[in-house]
Amino acid sequence: MGAQSSLSPGIADRLKRDAAGLVAAIVQRHDTGEVLMLAWMDDEALHRTLTTGRATYYSRSRQRYWVKGETSGNVQRVVSVALDCDGDALLVRVDQHGPACHTGTATCFTGHELPVEVES
Repeated sequence: MGAQSSLSPGIADRLKRDAAGLVAAIVQRHDTGEVLMLAWMDDEALHRTLTTGRATYYSRSRQRYWVKGETSGNVQRVVSVALDCDGDALLVRVDQHGPACHTGTATCFTGHELPVEVES
């Protein structure tokens, strides 16, 4: 991955990363609870997020860091970050400015609902 991280060892030790060294980051609107997107962070992306207040992710396709809104203007200001009980996922609560999805929709899940057909 990218640069050497300055992430606190106390936090780094609690993370359970996948084989690529990444942790899933579930992004949620802090005021409504709406789930906006799923992204990925490594130690350095998490460090940057925690120290700048700007949501920073690691792009698996582009193999680089990106700050949400750096090109679109749809900035995510970080309100809080929580680690789940297993240490393998982060909940990033943000103040979202503009659409969260790169397609221009409010969330990355807008219009992609799947039918639930429960058999009795």
